[in-house]
Amino acid sequence: MIPKRVVLDTNVCLDLFVFRDPRWIGLLTALKEGKVEAVTREDCRMEWLAVLEYPHLPLSSETRPLAAAEFDALISLHRASETDARTTVPLPICRDPDDQKFLELARDSAAQLLITKDKALLKLAKRTAKAGLFAIITPEAWKPEE
Repeated sequence: MIPKRVVLDTNVCLDLFVFRDPRWIGLLTALKEGKVEAVTREDCRMEWLAVLEYPHLPLSSETRPLAAAEFDALISLHRASETDARTTVPLPICRDPDDQKFLELARDSAAQLLITKDKALLKLAKRTAKAGLFAIITPEAWKPEE
């Protein structure tokens, strides 16, 4: 079985690797078992590392590197040389410019899903599906068989 390729936005990663939200245990298990392949790119990874420094997060100098290492172990870095031919397909523009990179990554990596809780990204789901690109779903909507 070829794993389904997904993109996880930063808030979903926080739920998985920092807050350990029990609602997403199936997704975390699928990542660990290789049933789902999550991808990132350097700017998304840098955002993740910057967010880990937020003082309001329940992280310490001991646990912060563990969250970063788990992200790196379970999410592959997608390189521009691996870009799919679909990069010429125009994307909708996200109201939040900081989130546009997740749309680009999903398109450029040929991901089937962008998993997010971000309302601005979720509003674009019909447009990316209509363009034949990828689905944009919430973590609640993700099912192991997808």
